[in-house]
Amino acid sequence: MKKTLLLATTLAGIALLPAGLARAADAAAVLDTYGDIAEAAFAESVATAEDLSAAVDALIAKPSDETLAAARKAWLAARRPYQQTEVYRFGNAIVDDWEGKVNAWPLDEGLIDYVDAGYGSDNPENAFYTANVIANPKIMAGGREIDATEITPALLSEELQEAGEIEANVATGYHAVEFLLWGQDLNGTDKGAGNRPATDFDTANCTGGNCERRAAYLKAATELLLSDLKEMADAWKDGGAARAELAEKGEAGGLATILTGMGSLSYGELAGERMKLGLMLHDPEEEHDCFSDNTHMSHYDDVMGIRNVWFGRYEGFAGKSVEGASLRDLVAAKDAAVAEEVTAKLDATLAAFEALRERAETVEAYDQMIGEGNDEGNAVVQAAIDTLIDQTRSIERAVATLGLDQIAFEGSDSLDNPGAVFQ
Repeated sequence: MKKTLLLATTLAGIALLPAGLARAADAAAVLDTYGDIAEAAFAESVATAEDLSAAVDALIAKPSDETLAAARKAWLAARRPYQQTEVYRFGNAIVDDWEGKVNAWPLDEGLIDYVDAGYGSDNPENAFYTANVIANPKIMAGGREIDATEITPALLSEELQEAGEIEANVATGYHAVEFLLWGQDLNGTDKGAGNRPATDFDTANCTGGNCERRAAYLKAATELLLSDLKEMADAWKDGGAARAELAEKGEAGGLATILTGMGSLSYGELAGERMKLGLMLHDPEEEHDCFSDNTHMSHYDDVMGIRNVWFGRYEGFAGKSVEGASLRDLVAAKDAAVAEEVTAKLDATLAAFEALRERAETVEAYDQMIGEGNDEGNAVVQAAIDTLIDQTRSIERAVATLGLDQIAFEGSDSLDNPGAVFQ
């Protein structure tokens, strides 16, 4: 789920580079590269979402094990470029304000569709906990009636997303589509992901009931995901709103934005909310891609996104690669030792996440790694967390090297106040 996080930064109104900032590497060129990487990565997010949309259409037209597998494969491919854009969230308000539409998690899936009895029938904190819009054309919850007779993108985004002002009511985005393609993962920390049958979309041989409405929801959610991604891809084109917002901050403000994204994703978001919290609780519900068991790749691509903006390089998935002036070079012009330190720490983090990825692909899924009593799996996850924390300290040194004051990275109770997690 998209957390409500506070950024203690003062970027507005900074227009000039601090005195003494080296000009050997051009800060303006670094910011251009940063924008170009965003443009390429969001463009590829759109392209892969278009492939996903086509696969969903094929599934709906002819539900089968083969078309369901193809749609799942397309979803997995679509996640990769998108996850590498998450480093743009923190510090770029236009991205962070938008992000909840496409990547909010975790979700109370009973809002959308049928669930296992173990899910429970009600939640005193969420009137929409088992609303099941797919089964119910009319929903009465939270003191109001919602007309869901026709399942459309507008219904999902305007009526159901965060219904009742509850963040767990996630009706849109990657994870709503993921749930519809895989179904609930009922394995806990045992082996296995969600296992929704293709016949859940087959109106002639329907399982799960309401197959026509389920297909309509999947279609609407996929269309909405694609349109939301196009909105952000356009924002990062030349003359787009995100480019304009970045330019208005000036060079120092823009550099602070890059480093805020790197540090906040490294520390509070990835190391804390997405990894340490789930490890502390040993709770598979706290893994990011919980229905598909794709969490290891989502984490890996977050790490790659941080590297992209440091090295000024994006290796595209469909030929949209970018390489240009880098933040690393800018820091090196001021203090080569600090630049080398950050690079070494990022390399150590990548190695730790490659080990985590290899284990997920050959030994056990991420939700099994964080299970209680799995000392070896827990240690692999903790080692990756430790490298993220370590690299954050070096990113802080890069901030100081560039003379960029008053930047605070996102925090997390799981790292900063662990006792609060169990209260």
